Amino acid sequence: MRTKLLLVVLISLMCLFGCSTADNARKNKVIAHDMNQPRPPVVTPGRTPSDPPSHAIVLFGGTDLSGWVNDDGEPTEWVLKKGFVQSNQTGSLVTKRKFGSCYLHAEWATPAEVEGRGQDRGNSGVYFMSTYEVQILDSYNNDTYPDGQAAAIYGRKPPLVNASRPPGEWQTYDIIFHRPVFKDGKVVKRASFTVFHNGVLVQDHFKSPGGTNWINKHTVADYEPHPDKLPLVLQDHDNPIRFRNIWLVELDD
Repeated sequence: MRTKLLLVVLISLMCLFGCSTADNARKNKVIAHDMNQPRPPVVTPGRTPSDPPSHAIVLFGGTDLSGWVNDDGEPTEWVLKKGFVQSNQTGSLVTKRKFGSCYLHAEWATPAEVEGRGQDRGNSGVYFMSTYEVQILDSYNNDTYPDGQAAAIYGRKPPLVNASRPPGEWQTYDIIFHRPVFKDGKVVKRASFTVFHNGVLVQDHFKSPGGTNWINKHTVADYEPHPDKLPLVLQDHDNPIRFRNIWLVELDD
């Protein structure tokens, strides 16, 4: 009799919690393995990791700079060569389109002939929203301050590891960037970075405590409110840096 009573109680509890869980799932419209869930859109991947998927925005495919301008909004003077573009001390390369949160793929190479050291060796950068920089530098056997080496969030966070290739070799950045959110003049959600350098994870969802624009030797800018979308910028730091295969996928906030 006692065993039957315990069994009845157990079954009742299972029904109670089971029904409650199912009811909550139906209310929240989250039911495991529900065939009525919306299907993800179909995307055709690139043939290689360098090739853009079908939903990407190609910013530079090797032949056309019509989507770029200089710092003053005028046609860029960067040198367009076979399959790549090279900086030449004429100012930064700026997209005409504006972007917020995104996934960016870009390939770059520092000069094969090494000149200078530290920050004077193969220096450039990728600026998201014209404001938040992922550093480009020849960091192969080249010492400098860690938050200014290749794949650093400039002035904020050194990379987890140094994954740099030798000078002159093509290197890749795959960067997931989520923009900051401002309310009443203050940041309520910080910008975040996940960065793969040559396929190696070097920034793991890092939430920046502020901006990255240089102020002085030991200071970078704090957050300042700005629009939800701004141009992407490739920096000209007086070193001849090459870029190719630049494409971007816009992300939801």
